Amino acid sequence: MNWHEQAEVKWDSFAQNWASNSREMWEGGSRKDIIPFFLSHVPKGSHVCDLGCGDGYGSMMLLANGYRTVGLDLSKEMIETAKGRIQDKNIRFIQGDIAKLPFDNEEFDAIMAINSIEWTENPLDALNEMKRVVKQDGYACFGILGPTAGPRKIHSFNRLYGEKVIMNSMLPWEFERIAVENGWNLIAEHWVEKKEARQQMLPSMSKELQQSVSFMWLFMLQKK
Repeated sequence: MNWHEQAEVKWDSFAQNWASNSREMWEGGSRKDIIPFFLSHVPKGSHVCDLGCGDGYGSMMLLANGYRTVGLDLSKEMIETAKGRIQDKNIRFIQGDIAKLPFDNEEFDAIMAINSIEWTENPLDALNEMKRVVKQDGYACFGILGPTAGPRKIHSFNRLYGEKVIMNSMLPWEFERIAVENGWNLIAEHWVEKKEARQQMLPSMSKELQQSVSFMWLFMLQKK
């Protein structure tokens, strides 16, 4: 199997456990700041694609906040779960690969990609494909895991033993650089702190130190 076929199998196996925890993640856990961050920059009523939507909980939150929404995920199991959650004319779910999107050029006003570009074999190709489907001056919200986030330890470390892994260990500063160098403007960012970090200490730190103790770093980009 190639990289993305292996990723599909991996995420199919995660689907049931992911769905059982998604509400807590989006409403009170590590993803609770994402929708407010998105709302602060992307006008309501925009046509948005949630790339790597998983079981669709984040997509449904976009819908509930006034966005026309498409959710896309590599995993068939995730998409079937998402389709079973809600039926609404303003949302649809599609199985697909974020590196080969089944959409027209400049189809969307904005995209959201939370912890999904790391699971592509060539992140630059995926980033350029995402840029293709976003309108000029449109928005892209990305979430990139911090350097000590648990999923990195589980899914990326064994590359050091020469094993083939299907998660790129891309750091927030690396993502920012490759995005800015390839057609995006950085307009806002936000940290998602690790449970062990003291949130009141973060504002006094440099950006590099903030990223080093964050579970995830959120970027809001605008297409040049």
